[in-house]
Order: sequence, then structure tokens, then C-alpha cells
Amino acid sequence: MNKFPALIGAALLSLACIPAIAAVNIFACVPEWAALAKELGGDKVSVYQASTALQDPHRVEARPSLIARMRSADLAICTGSDLEVGWLPVLLQAAGNRKVQVGAPGLLFASEHVERLEVPTRLDRSEGDIHPQGNPHVQMNPHNIAKIAEVVTQRLTQVDANNAAYYEARGKDFQTRWRQAITNWEKEATPLRGMKVVGYHKSMTYLFSWLGIAEVGNLEPKPGVPPSAAHLADLVGRLQSDPVDGVTRAMYNDPKAAQWLSERTNTPLVELPYTVGGTPEAKDLFSLFDDTIARLRKVKK
Repeated sequence: MNKFPALIGAALLSLACIPAIAAVNIFACVPEWAALAKELGGDKVSVYQASTALQDPHRVEARPSLIARMRSADLAICTGSDLEVGWLPVLLQAAGNRKVQVGAPGLLFASEHVERLEVPTRLDRSEGDIHPQGNPHVQMNPHNIAKIAEVVTQRLTQVDANNAAYYEARGKDFQTRWRQAITNWEKEATPLRGMKVVGYHKSMTYLFSWLGIAEVGNLEPKPGVPPSAAHLADLVGRLQSDPVDGVTRAMYNDPKAAQWLSERTNTPLVELPYTVGGTPEAKDLFSLFDDTIARLRKVKK
């Protein structure tokens, strides 16, 4: 009996069971862009996330493992506006990957595609860690996510033209679901308008601007400068005469100063995920905003 046809059939069946190799290697500097790339790229992309939600995105070590990942990237998605200035240029130079150098279609700075807040009128290092191009934490307004998603979809079709229709379909589906989610979030967040908080770093500016929340102070005396005893004492005095609804911090911020101020002023502490993975509930971009709004609503008086 000739077993050759049976062997060929078995071989073809085994090949069919092997997962398809992703067409595009994506290097995402921070969790929010990794999550967005997965939403838009589906099984056509392989996404590497360079940092975690519990790391300060300003301060990531340019490890050899990150250089190796950047070397093999077809598309790198980062925030820009100097958020990663302390480590991304080192990766790009050491990797030597022409696809993802500044000016190439394979390098996307998300913040360049939305309106940035807090653009300084003058640059003075005595004022702390000032970003010349404006506040880089643009992901905390979902309207910005929608605009950036359009650009990511376009870049995917550019670097992987063979799968353009696939990316366009996923992009359209994401935008439909995202617009409906924004409508729901804005309805749920209506009671938050007029809420007053003390923040930690200026990482929630876009969130507070979107929701109509007043950030009346910060635990950092100046951006990037750790809380000092004198500054905390001043905040205590201010909150005793003018109370706020909450003291907020991103989960990557050191909790000590926020806890101290919360206890001294009997003000609720609101720990916000800031990005995907910041809390157990913030598993993706949709649940990031679900959880953020839910945590703020718990303390609104």
C-alpha cells in the first residue's frame, strides 16, 4: 500500500495548524500604545511593550533587551513631546534600525497628532521638568485616543500594504465602539463636573480638562520635583481653608506623600490607573476609562 499520499496529507494538516506569523513587529514605548496597537492590528501584528504601568514613563532604563526589540521593529509607537527623551534616543541610536528613525514612517509620536495642553510660553529649567512641546500625557482624553487611532491605522496600512483592508476594517470597528464608549463615559462622568482635586504630577491634565475637574494644586512643588516637607505643609494649610474632593495620584507615583496629605486633611485618596494595567480593573483601553471614572465617582461629594 502506498502511504505517500497519506503522509503528504498529514504534513499539510500539521502545517495548517501552525499559527500564522505576524506581519508587523510593533515596539510600543508605553502600555496605552501597546493596547491600541493590539486593538487595531489584531493577529497581523506582534506587539512588544517597553514599559509597565507601574513605571514612570519619563524614566525607563535603555536596556539591551529593549535595543534588541527596537532593532527588529517595523513600527515604533511612542508618545513624544519629550516624554521618553531620557531613554528613547539611546534605543534608536543603538538599534540602528532605519525603519524607525526620526522622519521614517515606522516611527510614530502619538502626541504630535492631537492638540497639546500646557505649552510653555517660556522655557526656564528653574520651573522644573518643563516639556517645550506641551504636556505629553495625551492618552487621558479618549478623544485624543480616537485621533491617534486613525494615524496608527494609516501607518499600519503603510508599513504592511498587503493587509491594508484588514487594518482599515479593524480601525473602523474600533472607532465605532470607541465613539459609543465616549458617549457613555461622558454621561457617567456628569456628576464630576466642578470636582476639585490635588494631583501629584501633571499627568492627569487631559483627563481633568475633559471631565471638567479643577486641579487646584499638585504634590510636586514643580513638575518632576519630588514633594518636599515645606510644600506639603503649605498644601495642608490651603486645604484646611479650602477643602477639595480628593487627592489623586497615578499608580506609578510614590504613594507616601499622597497618603500623608490625605490623612492630614481628611481628604479621600483617589488612586488612578493612568494607563492600561495600572489597576487590576484597567485591562484594556476601554476598562481604563471605566475604572478611572468609577474611582473618581466614589469620592465626589
